[in-house]
Amino acid sequence: MLPTPSALLLDFGGVIVESGRSPQPEEATPRHADLVRRVHRLTGGAVGEEEIRQALDSAKKTRSRMRENTEECLEISHEQLWGELIAVEWPAVARATVLVHASDLTRQWARRDDWRLRPGIADLLDYTVGRGMPVAVVSNTPCGQAHRDALDEFGLTGAIAAQIYSDELGVYKPHPSMIWAAARDLGVAAADCWYVGDQPHRDVLCARRAGAGAAILMPEGEPREVGENPPDAVVADGTELLALLRQAV
Repeated sequence: MLPTPSALLLDFGGVIVESGRSPQPEEATPRHADLVRRVHRLTGGAVGEEEIRQALDSAKKTRSRMRENTEECLEISHEQLWGELIAVEWPAVARATVLVHASDLTRQWARRDDWRLRPGIADLLDYTVGRGMPVAVVSNTPCGQAHRDALDEFGLTGAIAAQIYSDELGVYKPHPSMIWAAARDLGVAAADCWYVGDQPHRDVLCARRAGAGAAILMPEGEPREVGENPPDAVVADGTELLALLRQAV
Protein backbone atom coordinates (compact mmCIF):
# COMPACT_ATOMS: atom_id res chain seq x y z
CA MET A 1 0.00 0.00 0.00
CA LEU A 2 1.43 3.37 -1.00
CA PRO A 3 1.62 6.16 1.59
CA THR A 4 -1.13 8.76 1.45
CA PRO A 5 0.28 11.79 -0.37
CA SER A 6 -0.14 15.40 0.67
CA ALA A 7 0.81 16.56 -2.83
CA LEU A 8 1.25 15.22 -6.32
CA LEU A 9 4.26 16.01 -8.53
CA LEU A 10 3.84 15.35 -12.25
CA ASP A 11 6.26 15.26 -15.15
CA PHE A 12 5.08 17.23 -18.19
CA GLY A 13 6.04 15.25 -21.28
CA GLY A 14 4.86 11.66 -21.08
CA VAL A 15 2.59 12.26 -18.09
CA ILE A 16 0.49 15.39 -18.55
CA VAL A 17 0.89 15.38 -22.31
CA GLU A 18 1.87 12.88 -24.95
CA SER A 19 3.07 13.49 -28.46
CA GLY A 20 1.73 12.20 -31.74
CA ARG A 21 3.40 9.61 -33.91
CA SER A 22 7.16 9.87 -33.78
CA PRO A 23 8.40 11.11 -37.15
CA GLN A 24 10.63 9.00 -39.34
CA PRO A 25 14.22 10.27 -39.63
CA GLU A 26 13.55 11.96 -42.97
CA GLU A 27 10.54 13.71 -41.42
CA ALA A 28 12.29 14.81 -38.26
CA THR A 29 12.80 18.50 -39.07
CA PRO A 30 9.49 19.81 -40.52
CA ARG A 31 8.10 20.68 -37.10
CA HIS A 32 10.93 23.22 -36.84
CA ALA A 33 10.18 24.73 -40.24
CA ASP A 34 8.79 27.97 -38.81
CA LEU A 35 11.79 28.29 -36.50
CA VAL A 36 14.19 27.69 -39.36
CA ARG A 37 12.55 30.41 -41.43
CA ARG A 38 12.53 32.79 -38.49
CA VAL A 39 16.23 32.29 -37.79
CA HIS A 40 16.98 32.67 -41.49
CA ARG A 41 15.22 36.06 -41.45
CA LEU A 42 16.83 37.18 -38.19
CA THR A 43 20.28 36.50 -39.56
CA GLY A 44 19.53 38.35 -42.77
CA GLY A 45 20.07 35.21 -44.80
CA ALA A 46 23.68 34.89 -43.64
CA VAL A 47 22.95 31.28 -42.65
CA GLY A 48 21.12 29.04 -45.10
CA GLU A 49 17.95 27.21 -44.06
CA GLU A 50 19.51 23.78 -44.55
CA GLU A 51 22.49 24.80 -42.41
CA ILE A 52 20.08 25.97 -39.71
CA ARG A 53 18.19 22.66 -39.83
CA GLN A 54 21.40 20.69 -39.51
CA ALA A 55 22.56 22.86 -36.62
CA LEU A 56 19.28 22.31 -34.76
CA ASP A 57 19.45 18.55 -35.28
CA SER A 58 23.09 18.41 -34.24
CA ALA A 59 22.42 20.52 -31.12
CA LYS A 60 19.58 18.23 -30.08
CA LYS A 61 21.84 15.18 -30.30
CA THR A 62 24.70 16.92 -28.51
CA ARG A 63 22.40 18.10 -25.72
CA SER A 64 21.12 14.54 -25.29
CA ARG A 65 24.67 13.20 -24.98
CA MET A 66 25.52 15.90 -22.45
CA ARG A 67 22.54 14.85 -20.34
CA GLU A 68 23.85 11.31 -19.97
CA ASN A 69 25.78 12.65 -16.98
CA THR A 70 23.35 11.96 -14.13
CA GLU A 71 25.66 13.19 -11.38
CA GLU A 72 26.15 16.95 -11.84
CA CYS A 73 22.97 17.38 -13.91
CA LEU A 74 23.79 20.98 -14.81
CA GLU A 75 21.28 22.37 -17.31
CA ILE A 76 22.54 24.63 -20.09
CA SER A 77 21.07 28.11 -20.48
CA HIS A 78 19.23 29.36 -23.55
CA GLU A 79 22.28 31.43 -24.43
CA GLN A 80 24.57 28.40 -24.13
CA LEU A 81 22.23 26.37 -26.32
CA TRP A 82 22.37 28.89 -29.15
CA GLY A 83 25.85 30.28 -28.66
CA GLU A 84 27.72 27.04 -27.93
CA LEU A 85 25.67 24.33 -29.64
CA ILE A 86 23.55 25.74 -32.45
CA ALA A 87 25.26 28.85 -33.82
CA VAL A 88 28.82 28.13 -32.72
CA GLU A 89 30.15 27.96 -36.32
CA TRP A 90 28.00 30.73 -37.78
CA PRO A 91 29.28 34.19 -38.74
CA ALA A 92 29.85 36.37 -35.69
CA VAL A 93 27.03 38.80 -36.50
CA ALA A 94 24.53 35.96 -37.05
CA ARG A 95 25.59 34.31 -33.80
CA ALA A 96 25.26 37.57 -31.87
CA THR A 97 21.82 38.14 -33.36
CA VAL A 98 20.37 34.79 -32.25
CA LEU A 99 21.90 35.24 -28.80
CA VAL A 100 19.81 38.40 -28.36
CA HIS A 101 16.69 36.32 -29.06
CA ALA A 102 17.91 33.12 -27.38
CA SER A 103 15.08 32.71 -24.85
CA ASP A 104 12.26 33.27 -27.31
CA LEU A 105 13.90 31.06 -29.93
CA THR A 106 14.33 28.30 -27.36
CA ARG A 107 10.69 28.67 -26.40
CA GLN A 108 9.73 28.08 -30.02
CA TRP A 109 12.21 25.19 -30.34
CA ALA A 110 10.79 23.44 -27.26
CA ARG A 111 7.13 23.74 -28.26
CA ARG A 112 5.38 20.86 -30.01
CA ASP A 113 2.15 21.29 -31.93
CA ASP A 114 1.25 17.63 -31.46
CA TRP A 115 1.08 17.71 -27.67
CA ARG A 116 -2.22 16.36 -26.38
CA LEU A 117 -3.41 15.57 -22.87
CA ARG A 118 -2.90 12.00 -21.77
CA PRO A 119 -6.16 10.19 -21.03
CA GLY A 120 -7.54 10.87 -17.57
CA ILE A 121 -5.30 13.84 -16.72
CA ALA A 122 -8.17 16.35 -16.75
CA ASP A 123 -10.20 14.11 -14.41
CA LEU A 124 -7.17 13.63 -12.17
CA LEU A 125 -6.70 17.38 -11.80
CA ASP A 126 -10.42 17.90 -11.18
CA TYR A 127 -10.08 15.41 -8.33
CA THR A 128 -6.99 17.01 -6.78
CA VAL A 129 -8.54 20.48 -6.98
CA GLY A 130 -11.70 19.17 -5.33
CA ARG A 131 -9.72 17.64 -2.47
CA GLY A 132 -7.46 20.65 -2.05
CA MET A 133 -4.41 18.52 -2.88
CA PRO A 134 -1.68 20.70 -4.46
CA VAL A 135 -0.09 19.59 -7.71
CA ALA A 136 3.24 20.69 -9.16
CA VAL A 137 4.82 20.12 -12.55
CA VAL A 138 8.45 18.95 -12.39
CA SER A 139 9.96 18.69 -15.85
CA ASN A 140 13.21 18.67 -17.79
CA THR A 141 12.90 21.02 -20.75
CA PRO A 142 14.95 23.42 -22.86
CA CYS A 143 12.32 26.08 -22.06
CA GLY A 144 9.78 25.95 -19.27
CA GLN A 145 7.83 28.82 -20.77
CA ALA A 146 6.81 26.55 -23.65
CA HIS A 147 5.24 24.20 -21.12
CA ARG A 148 3.59 27.07 -19.26
CA ASP A 149 2.07 28.23 -22.55
CA ALA A 150 0.73 24.75 -23.27
CA LEU A 151 -0.82 24.41 -19.81
CA ASP A 152 -2.53 27.76 -20.33
CA GLU A 153 -3.92 26.62 -23.67
CA PHE A 154 -5.16 23.35 -22.16
CA GLY A 155 -6.87 25.35 -19.40
CA LEU A 156 -4.90 23.58 -16.66
CA THR A 157 -2.84 26.40 -15.14
CA GLY A 158 -5.39 27.02 -12.39
CA ALA A 159 -5.08 23.40 -11.24
CA ILE A 160 -1.29 23.63 -10.93
CA ALA A 161 0.14 25.18 -7.76
CA ALA A 162 3.80 25.22 -8.83
CA GLN A 163 5.90 24.62 -11.93
CA ILE A 164 9.55 23.61 -11.74
CA TYR A 165 11.55 23.45 -14.97
CA SER A 166 15.16 22.49 -15.48
CA ASP A 167 16.11 25.54 -17.54
CA GLU A 168 14.80 27.83 -14.79
CA LEU A 169 16.32 25.91 -11.87
CA GLY A 170 19.67 25.24 -13.53
CA VAL A 171 19.71 21.48 -12.94
CA TYR A 172 17.83 18.62 -14.54
CA LYS A 173 16.40 15.34 -13.28
CA PRO A 174 17.56 13.09 -11.70
CA HIS A 175 19.03 15.88 -9.58
CA PRO A 176 16.92 15.81 -6.39
CA SER A 177 16.70 19.61 -6.27
CA MET A 178 13.96 19.41 -8.90
CA ILE A 179 11.65 17.62 -6.46
CA TRP A 180 12.90 19.51 -3.42
CA ALA A 181 12.10 22.82 -5.10
CA ALA A 182 8.56 21.68 -5.94
CA ALA A 183 7.94 20.39 -2.41
CA ARG A 184 9.25 23.65 -0.96
CA ASP A 185 6.97 25.71 -3.20
CA LEU A 186 4.00 23.59 -2.16
CA GLY A 187 4.89 23.82 1.53
CA VAL A 188 5.17 20.05 2.05
CA ALA A 189 7.95 17.56 2.65
CA ALA A 190 9.27 15.54 -0.28
CA ALA A 191 8.43 12.42 1.72
CA ASP A 192 4.76 13.44 1.57
CA CYS A 193 4.71 13.65 -2.24
CA TRP A 194 4.15 11.18 -5.00
CA TYR A 195 6.27 11.80 -8.05
CA VAL A 196 4.95 10.57 -11.41
CA GLY A 197 7.25 10.34 -14.43
CA ASP A 198 7.73 8.31 -17.59
CA GLN A 199 11.43 7.41 -17.39
CA PRO A 200 12.94 5.07 -14.78
CA HIS A 201 16.51 6.33 -15.24
CA ARG A 202 15.52 9.96 -14.69
CA ASP A 203 12.18 10.19 -12.92
CA VAL A 204 12.22 7.18 -10.61
CA LEU A 205 15.87 7.82 -9.77
CA CYS A 206 15.08 11.47 -9.06
CA ALA A 207 12.27 10.47 -6.71
CA ARG A 208 14.56 8.08 -4.86
CA ARG A 209 17.35 10.65 -4.51
CA ALA A 210 14.92 13.27 -3.24
CA GLY A 211 13.26 10.95 -0.74
CA ALA A 212 9.80 11.23 -2.31
CA GLY A 213 7.05 9.22 -0.68
CA ALA A 214 6.42 7.21 -3.83
CA ALA A 215 7.79 6.93 -7.36
CA ILE A 216 5.09 6.20 -9.92
CA LEU A 217 5.98 5.27 -13.50
CA MET A 218 3.64 6.20 -16.36
CA PRO A 219 5.47 4.99 -19.48
CA GLU A 220 4.57 6.59 -22.80
CA GLY A 221 4.13 3.98 -25.50
CA GLU A 222 5.65 0.56 -24.93
CA PRO A 223 6.65 -0.21 -21.31
CA ARG A 224 10.35 0.34 -20.72
CA GLU A 225 12.83 -1.74 -18.78
CA VAL A 226 13.07 -0.35 -15.28
CA GLY A 227 16.59 -1.64 -14.74
CA GLU A 228 18.02 -0.65 -11.38
CA ASN A 229 15.25 1.85 -10.68
CA PRO A 230 11.99 -0.05 -10.11
CA PRO A 231 9.01 2.20 -9.33
CA ASP A 232 6.56 1.72 -6.51
CA ALA A 233 3.74 1.42 -9.03
CA VAL A 234 3.17 1.52 -12.79
CA VAL A 235 0.10 3.16 -14.34
CA ALA A 236 -0.94 3.35 -17.98
CA ASP A 237 -2.44 6.86 -17.92
CA GLY A 238 -4.16 9.49 -15.81
CA THR A 239 -7.21 7.28 -15.31
CA GLU A 240 -5.17 4.55 -13.64
CA LEU A 241 -3.25 7.16 -11.64
CA LEU A 242 -6.51 8.59 -10.35
CA ALA A 243 -7.69 5.12 -9.33
CA LEU A 244 -4.41 4.55 -7.47
CA LEU A 245 -4.72 7.91 -5.76
CA ARG A 246 -8.30 7.20 -4.68
CA GLN A 247 -7.13 3.96 -3.05
CA ALA A 248 -4.43 5.78 -1.10
CA VAL A 249 -6.59 8.61 0.22
